[in-house]
Amino acid sequence: MLFTVAGLSFMAYKSYSALDNTYTEIERGDKSKLRDEQVYVSNDPFSVLLLGVEDYSDEYDQGRSDTIMVATFNPKDQTMKLVSIPRDTLVDIPGYEENKINHSYAYGGKELVIDTVEDFLDIPIDYYATVNFDGFKNIIDEVGGVTVDVPFDFYDINKDWDKFYYKEGKQKLNGEEALVYARMRKKDPRGDFGRNERQRQIVTSLIDKTLSPKTFLKVDDLAKEVGDNVETNMKIKEGLAFIQKYNDFSPSSLEQIEFAGTDQYYSGVYYFIPDEEKTEEIIKELQDHLQYSPPQTEENVEDEETSY
Repeated sequence: MLFTVAGLSFMAYKSYSALDNTYTEIERGDKSKLRDEQVYVSNDPFSVLLLGVEDYSDEYDQGRSDTIMVATFNPKDQTMKLVSIPRDTLVDIPGYEENKINHSYAYGGKELVIDTVEDFLDIPIDYYATVNFDGFKNIIDEVGGVTVDVPFDFYDINKDWDKFYYKEGKQKLNGEEALVYARMRKKDPRGDFGRNERQRQIVTSLIDKTLSPKTFLKVDDLAKEVGDNVETNMKIKEGLAFIQKYNDFSPSSLEQIEFAGTDQYYSGVYYFIPDEEKTEEIIKELQDHLQYSPPQTEENVEDEETSY
């Protein structure tokens, strides 16, 4: 997960070559299929799809997106909205039948996740950023850890079966501890919603730490970790434009958004079914923040004509 575009931007001043490795163009080109024109981060509201990717060693299996978040930025008031999409959300995946949204990465990589999220949220996805688990841990370690507000006492294990204990209240986590904290779900009474909330805590704390003056002292090492483990279609010059435009940004300007819905089982498989009314509210909120109006269709016109 590339949790802070701002961090990537300021690191470019000293570590251009390392960060240049992060750039990966996508097939669609420089703009979303929902945009008439390309956006510019220095002037326009824009969105970023954040993916935490679980890598598999099998050359025929590119893994699944363990974390799916969408961040929107508005330059006028320098605000950010962050919404987590539960990985078990039942959605239409373009070219495939309905399935869990995290399967879209396994089917078609980041390109298909972008298309799926654009169709689901009815907003353009202007940029994407992916990070693997090793990169997630290393980046957090490079900034000196993150501080979170643990909601309740629990313990969980990592892939090596090492136990990690968490106590209710403020707790500072290193990279490995943060990964276990972010991934735990079965012991959370809120299930995936609790998991998503903990991930957003890490996002907020990481933004705060990345923008700290102390982080500038580690800029070269941090840039190397980002360059080795992060992939994005945001060019360095765009990142620089972002940091210049959002120089007053702080975590207090970040608003977290959460879906509501119901749990359903089909043929013994669990799915999250998003509440239609709440989802429409989220879509409208994100569209307004992006100052984006979807094109009129016959269906939209009919809905407007019958709504009064």
